Amino acid sequence: MIAHTEGIVLKTFDYRETSRIARFFTKDYGKISGVLKGIRKDHKKFGSHLDRFSVNDIVYYQYRNSDLHLISQCDLKQFFFLVRQDYARNIAANYMLELIDLLMQPEQKNTRVYHLILEYLSHLETIKDIDKLVHIFQIKILLYSGFRPHIDSCVRCGKKVHDKVRFSLRLGGLICPDCPTNETHFTIISKGTISSMLHIEQGGWEQCLRLGLTRQIRGELKYLLNNFLVYHLEKHIKSAKYL
Repeated sequence: MIAHTEGIVLKTFDYRETSRIARFFTKDYGKISGVLKGIRKDHKKFGSHLDRFSVNDIVYYQYRNSDLHLISQCDLKQFFFLVRQDYARNIAANYMLELIDLLMQPEQKNTRVYHLILEYLSHLETIKDIDKLVHIFQIKILLYSGFRPHIDSCVRCGKKVHDKVRFSLRLGGLICPDCPTNETHFTIISKGTISSMLHIEQGGWEQCLRLGLTRQIRGELKYLLNNFLVYHLEKHIKSAKYL
């Protein structure tokens, strides 16, 4: 079966002497991997050099019994040049790629995630507050991918929380003061941080970018989101240490 879609390059690998394997997150088919035969021998064979986080129009042959497909056409559509020119923006873009690759399962369409990536990269070209943008992306990708932490109420009793509470990494949510716990993997999270996360989940990009974040909230978000991802993915995100 021949498929035509738009995809964002997550990573590439050299394959044999002349070819390359590319992993894309596509608009219509989710995360896919495919081999581009002869691209290292003849760069003019394809209309793209497969740069990371570039957007490409691709045509590929879908193999039913393999997760590695044959890509017959790949044409560059969007390059995000301004992101590549700046070290901090480049790191933030590569963090996103690594996170998408770890979170998303192969061959599972998720249009919301695809558009989230494009919006993130577009804002990354010009935004000054890169840390805020990264936090917005982290919260939204957890929501859209099904890994969302339980922050609406106590994960044990369901009671609404109105003050500083504990966040359990193991349980993946808030624990109110009335619920005992003997675990050590929890942190104290403030009402402002909870409200900010809920606001980001529900709001559009422009609304989220206007949200004011205090130093305390930023610190709690960084600790909570980074440790939550590592705990549940059971893998360290290599580029996170450079953010």
